[in-house]
Amino acid sequence: MSDWRTNPTYAMCQALVNGAELSSFADGPFDVRAVATAVPPEAKDRFLLDEVPWENFPQGDHVREAVRLLRAGGSPVPASAGVVSGMCANDIRAAAALAVAFLIRIATDPHHPHRTAALAEVPAPARARYFGVASRAELLLHRAGPRQDDYDDYGSEVTGYPAGWSVAAARATITADAALLLPLLHDPVPATRIRAAYALATVTDLDGTVRTALRARFAAEPAPDVCAALLLATDEITRAHPHSSTTVMLREYWQNRTRAPEVRLAAAIGWLCRTDETAPDDLRAAVDRLATDERARTMDDLP
Repeated sequence: MSDWRTNPTYAMCQALVNGAELSSFADGPFDVRAVATAVPPEAKDRFLLDEVPWENFPQGDHVREAVRLLRAGGSPVPASAGVVSGMCANDIRAAAALAVAFLIRIATDPHHPHRTAALAEVPAPARARYFGVASRAELLLHRAGPRQDDYDDYGSEVTGYPAGWSVAAARATITADAALLLPLLHDPVPATRIRAAYALATVTDLDGTVRTALRARFAAEPAPDVCAALLLATDEITRAHPHSSTTVMLREYWQNRTRAPEVRLAAAIGWLCRTDETAPDDLRAAVDRLATDERARTMDDLP
């Protein structure tokens, strides 16, 4: 694996440390948002990996090889399946964001043996801070667009690269390919439906198309853990794009004793993240009853 300090982007990161304006690099060869947008549709659909300037970003060659190996299939699941999420865990996302379009196409190929593994990787670059985040203010939170300082409150990656650019690039790609992911909400494999909801939760859903699809799938979904995933995804989208009836719905669900415990617990978490109100006594009592070891095991597959 190449040393990221020898990567061309490192010069940009050094310049930023020395006081250069981030905006002076916007839309250039080291702006992963612009690079991801410029990848031709044919290159994505035909996996023309060499048409993507991976080398412009830290460990880009490593990500390209991981995508190539994953696409090649083979048994068992190659170690390359965890490269993107592993890099994101290590706070290196720019090149990982470029992989998202290709991972989506692997995930939506019904004949690919590792489609579920690929789908699990798709949303990793679209969330900058999620490991260890359990506060009411941060859980299920993603921002709808860049802030004025271009960092989008995410700061810098370990390489010095602006994390907000990587996250924005990944989200824009998922949004552009949402039509490919939406059918996976109806996949026969429950884990695939869960991961599809988790990926779709990061889209820029200005017209409510994805939220409507999540709600429709929830109405037809028989598996309680998948229902919980659909509720949490709906809540994440709603935090970015407010929708008052969703907040009302969540409160109704955690109060409804006829709903599955997984649904009630997810709705309680979602309601807390959607409001600034003090947790009422009946919610506290419901969580005390619902948050059992059995429930934890049932919901363990939720990202």
